[in-house]
Amino acid sequence: MVAPKKGKNASAPSRPGRSLALILIAIVALTGGMFASGHTTPRLGIDLAGGTSITLRAVPEAGQESAINKTNMDTAVDIMERRVNGLGVSEAEVQTQGDRNIIVNIPKGTNSEEARQQVGTTAKLYFRPVVATELSGANATGSPSPSATGNPSDKASDKATDKATDGQDKATDEGGASSTPSDAASASATGQGRAASDALKADPSPSATASDGASPSPSGSAAGDAKLQQQYAALDCTKAADRAKAGDGSKPGDSMVACGQNSQGQWQKYVLGPASVDGTDIDKSEAVLNTQTGAGWTVTMKFTDEGGKKFADITGKLAKNQSPQNQFAIVLDNEVVSDPYVSQALTGGSAEISGNFDQEEAQGLANMLSYGALPLTFKEDSVTTVTAALGGEQLKAGLIAGAIGLVLVVLYLLIYYRGLSFIAVTSLLVSAGLTYVIMSLLGPTIGFALNLPAVCGAIVAIGITADSFIVYFERVRDEIREGRTLRPAVERAWPRARRTILVSDFVSFLAAAVLFIVTVGKVQGFAFTLGLTTLLDVVVVFLFTKPLLTLMARRKFFASGHKWSGLDPKSLGAKPPLRRARRTSRPAGPVDPKEA
Repeated sequence: MVAPKKGKNASAPSRPGRSLALILIAIVALTGGMFASGHTTPRLGIDLAGGTSITLRAVPEAGQESAINKTNMDTAVDIMERRVNGLGVSEAEVQTQGDRNIIVNIPKGTNSEEARQQVGTTAKLYFRPVVATELSGANATGSPSPSATGNPSDKASDKATDKATDGQDKATDEGGASSTPSDAASASATGQGRAASDALKADPSPSATASDGASPSPSGSAAGDAKLQQQYAALDCTKAADRAKAGDGSKPGDSMVACGQNSQGQWQKYVLGPASVDGTDIDKSEAVLNTQTGAGWTVTMKFTDEGGKKFADITGKLAKNQSPQNQFAIVLDNEVVSDPYVSQALTGGSAEISGNFDQEEAQGLANMLSYGALPLTFKEDSVTTVTAALGGEQLKAGLIAGAIGLVLVVLYLLIYYRGLSFIAVTSLLVSAGLTYVIMSLLGPTIGFALNLPAVCGAIVAIGITADSFIVYFERVRDEIREGRTLRPAVERAWPRARRTILVSDFVSFLAAAVLFIVTVGKVQGFAFTLGLTTLLDVVVVFLFTKPLLTLMARRKFFASGHKWSGLDPKSLGAKPPLRRARRTSRPAGPVDPKEA
C-alpha cells in the first residue's frame, strides 16, 4: 500500500505536551528567580510611589555646541547621581533621555527643593592648593595624617599609592620632569590644624608652610579665618550630610573645606586655598597607557594658553612648600577627586597625573577633567511633584480600569465562545502571570519602573492578547462549517491563524518600538509595556493556547460538538460532509444477455 503524499496544507504531527511542558518550566524558573531575588513586586515609578521628577535639558554655551555629546551626558549623569546620593537618597534614578535630556526621579521622603538645586546646578571643576588635610571622623586617630607624613590622600579612584615605587602620586610635564614629594613634615594632625588656622587666606608661598607648626601671618580677615577653622574642626566626611554641605556657598576666590577619599577608601577632610585654575582652562584630557616609562595608565591634561600660564604659576609656588602644601587638589563639585604633589613648576601647557591607575580609574578621572573643560549647562524643562497618596489613587484607578476591561472580555468570551472561553481565560491568566513576574525581575536588573502609562500599556495588551485567541477560534469554526470534524479542523486552521497573529503582533510591536525610540519620559513606559506584552502574546499563543486547544479537541465534550462547547456544528451552520460518488465503468441496471 502506497502512502498518500502530503499536500501543502498538511501539518506536521502536533505534540502539545512538549510545548506545555516548555512554558511550564519557563514559568517555574522565572517565578523562582523572582522569589530568590527578593523582588516579588514590580518597582513603582515616581507617579505611583510618590516623589519628584525633574527633566533637565542641556543647552550649549557660546561656541561649545560639540560639548553636548554622549560622553559628557553620561559624565553629567554620574555627577548628578553623586549629588543626589550625597543627600542620602536611596533608589534615585538619573538617566539620559534622547540626545540632550536627563530625567532625575527622586523618591518620596527627600527635600525636593534641595535636590532640585543639587541636580540643576552646572558642575564646576577647579584646581585648588591644599592648605591642610587629615583623616576625618572615625578614621582620625590623632596620629599624623597621611599628607602630613608625605603620603597623598588620593580619592579611591587614585588607587593604592603606597604600591607605587615612590609611594605617591606625582604630576609631570610632557618634558618628563617628575614631581616627587618634599621631605616629610613633622607636624601632627593637631599641629596641622593650628597651622591651617593662620594660613586659611594665605597665598600658597613658602611663607605659608605648615612645617614645625609655624604660624604664618594671615592675609585674610580673622573673622573669616575663624569661621572656616570652625567648619574644618566640625566637618565629619564620613557623614553624607556633612559631605553634601562641605564647600556650600564658596566662591572660586574663597578658601573652603572639602572631602575626599584616600586609596584605602577612608574619608579625609581638607582646607583648600582659592582656586588657581578653572576646569574650563583644560583643553583636553584623556587616559593613556604609558608603556615607555612603565607607569601604567596615566591621565594627560592639555591646557589652553591661558590655562597653561596659570598652571605653571601655581605649580611653581607649590613646589617651594613642604607637605601637604606642595599639593594641589582637583575639586569637582566641592569634592576632592585627586591631590597630586609637585616639586617644580610645570610649564609647556600640559601635564600628566600618574598613581597606579587601572584603565577604568584613569578613564573616570579623565572624564571628570574633560567635563570641567567642557561644562554643560542644564535648563529645567519640567518639575513634577507627586504625593504618595495621589500615586496610590492613580494606581488603584488603573487597576480598577484593568479589572473592568478584563471582566468585559471574559463575559464576551463566555457568551460567544462558551466552552472555548476556558482556553481563552486560562491563556489570559498565563499571560498576566508572565507579565507580572518579568516586570518584577526587570526592576532590579535594568531599573524598569512601573508608572501609570505602563499600566495603561498592560491594559491595552489585554485586547491584543484576546484578539489572537479570537483569530484562531474563528479559523477553527470556519473549518467546522466546511464539514470537517474538530481534530483535523484544529490542525488545518492553525497555519492560517498563525500568519494572521504574527502579522498583527508585528504591527503592534513595531508601533511600540517606534514610540519608545522617538519619545522621552513617561510615555516610554507605555511603549515598553506594550512591546513586552506583545512579545508575550506570541509566546503564549504558540506554546500554550494552541497546544491546549489540541488537547481539548481530544475530549468528548469538544469533539462531539456539544452545544455548550462553542463548536456545535448545527449552531455554526456546518455543511454536510462531502462524499465522493463511486465511479463505475457501466451504468447501473440489468445486464443484457447478449452482451454477456
